[in-house]
Amino acid sequence: MKNKIKVYRAMHDMTQEELAKRVGVTRQTIIAIEKGRYDPSLSLAFKIARVFNAKIEDIFQYEED
Repeated sequence: MKNKIKVYRAMHDMTQEELAKRVGVTRQTIIAIEKGRYDPSLSLAFKIARVFNAKIEDIFQYEED
């Protein structure tokens, strides 16, 4: 799944650590999601979208294999 977390973090001047704390995960989890190595649970994806006051589909794009 592709995502724009890095773009949204830059727009909100937020570090990976700050985002991780706000959604209750580790910085390593945010890194893995940003690099596409880990797909977040639906609840985590909604938490991330809520932090940026954005729709989940604006941040995450599903790609079929």
